Amino acid sequence: MMKITYPSYDFRIKEEAGKEWVFDPIRKQWVRLTPEEWVRQHFLQYLVQEKKYPASLIAVEKEIELGELKKRFDIVVYKDQAPWMVVECKDTTTSLTEAVFRQALHYNIVLKAPFIVVTNGSYTQGYLVENGRLAELEALPPY
Repeated sequence: MMKITYPSYDFRIKEEAGKEWVFDPIRKQWVRLTPEEWVRQHFLQYLVQEKKYPASLIAVEKEIELGELKKRFDIVVYKDQAPWMVVECKDTTTSLTEAVFRQALHYNIVLKAPFIVVTNGSYTQGYLVENGRLAELEALPPY
């Protein structure tokens, strides 16, 4: 388990038709502020502010094809024009179970990133994928 200390960030939030929306600076659009989106936005700010990962090389909620299924990953960080890190976000009430990790692994069948991370905002686990084996990370790697 990694300890993540989220940086302060002045999120732009609005209410419309009785629902809360947050402005995502990566996607450059307003999105529904669900519990999972809260985690995703905080984790994005951690990646950009604390880890100094370039915002321009982060993709959020993009569609990929797994066989005949169309799925959407939460966060992918690119490096050298290839997926470098896959991040699967869950809301704070969802435990980081094997099923959650398996979801990220399935996305990585297509993406082939060397790093896989799962987080629920409170707990974060990260792994290096190397030679078909997983090694747990104590911290996220420097970019």
